[in-house]
Amino acid sequence: MGHFALDQELLRGDEPDSPSVCSFLAQRALGREKCCRTVPLAGHVGFDSLPDQLVNKSVSQGFCFNILCVGETGLGKSTLMDTLFNTKFEGEPATHTQPGVQLRSNTYDLQESNVGLKLTIVSTVGFGDQINKEDSYKPIVEFIDAQFEAYLQEELKIRRVLHTYHDSRIHACLYFIAPTGHSLKSLDLVTMKKLDSKVNIIPIIAKSDAISKSELTKFKIKITSELVNNGVQIYQFPTDDESVAEINGTMNAHLPFAVIGSTEELKIGNKMMKARQYPWGTVQVENEAHCDFVKLREMLIRVNMEDLREQTHSRHYELYRRCKLEEMGFKDTDPDSKPFSLQETYEAKRNEFLGELQKKEEEMRQMFVQRVKEKEAELKEAEKELHEKFDRLKKLHQDEKKKLEDKKKSLDDEVNAFKQRKTAAELLQSQGSQAGGSQTLKRDKEKKK
Repeated sequence: MGHFALDQELLRGDEPDSPSVCSFLAQRALGREKCCRTVPLAGHVGFDSLPDQLVNKSVSQGFCFNILCVGETGLGKSTLMDTLFNTKFEGEPATHTQPGVQLRSNTYDLQESNVGLKLTIVSTVGFGDQINKEDSYKPIVEFIDAQFEAYLQEELKIRRVLHTYHDSRIHACLYFIAPTGHSLKSLDLVTMKKLDSKVNIIPIIAKSDAISKSELTKFKIKITSELVNNGVQIYQFPTDDESVAEINGTMNAHLPFAVIGSTEELKIGNKMMKARQYPWGTVQVENEAHCDFVKLREMLIRVNMEDLREQTHSRHYELYRRCKLEEMGFKDTDPDSKPFSLQETYEAKRNEFLGELQKKEEEMRQMFVQRVKEKEAELKEAEKELHEKFDRLKKLHQDEKKKLEDKKKSLDDEVNAFKQRKTAAELLQSQGSQAGGSQTLKRDKEKKK
């Protein structure tokens, strides 16, 4: 159990809570180790059956193995998987018209004797088919990280069910190299460089019957040289176990494996064998003189499958987990290199978060006050402008009113003067009429006389 998981259990109350509980447990374990001594048994006890118990438990639970097949369309990835596991997996052939790289995952339940295997095969559909291949590796990296993240989230839960959790982390990446006979493509180098810290890469030369044996030998040497020169770390079969050290050391020298896949069986001699029929002859898949298929199957499935699973968990997942937890602020030691428990890390992170929260709250409050002041100043300025506009309009109204009053007074004076002139004219007219009438009467009287 890792320190992080142990700290979680301690926080749940499985052990007495203490700021230095991890260091306490470590010292206690060290003390036990120092005082440990070997004593003879007087008779059979029974714990020698522990390996058998472990085997029985593992067989009853079953195993899982996840393979990622990376390579250009048409290199025989699906055919090789069918040949490796001696079955026919479902799936439709991919076309060269994919707009981008898509990862297609299929899980199968396999049974051999009394051992069950949950096999997941992930294929990269459309890899290398685009004109611009600059970002072809990104969907693959994101998929691998997503599986690590899903496992980490399950591991960090209060109630974990890892014994029933379907582990989808990639245990092996079979990288299919086109049999050009010249050198690795830049796409292959860039992709493997991006993946070597996240997954166990096993490079294989696909459709190796397309080039001659001498060209194949030179091609292998060229690929190995380019991988070393570009710092690409491929999976090396372990040699620390004496039981497999010799065969693994020999097989490491044969990398990359040159393979051929075929599900077609042909009668060769008195046996039915997997082979490929050509006009010039027959290529036997399981004949080591023809290709390295048997070597790949031995190394991948029969000898090192458990080591691939272990390397995925102890190396690649631990690297992702450590980086992720460090991003979240968790540390194993303080600045003085003293052990740091999960509770101390949590408290430090909590205090840091509260400090940042208070700082942001103060910044928001100051920003609010500043905005209120700015708004008040804007409103005051607008109010001042309104008052000035009102005063201007009021003065303009008064001026217009005064002009109208002056004009009205002028018109009134003109009307009065006109009335006076009219009255005077009417008076003169009436006086003239009276004078004319008296003269007419006078003339009439004179005529009568």
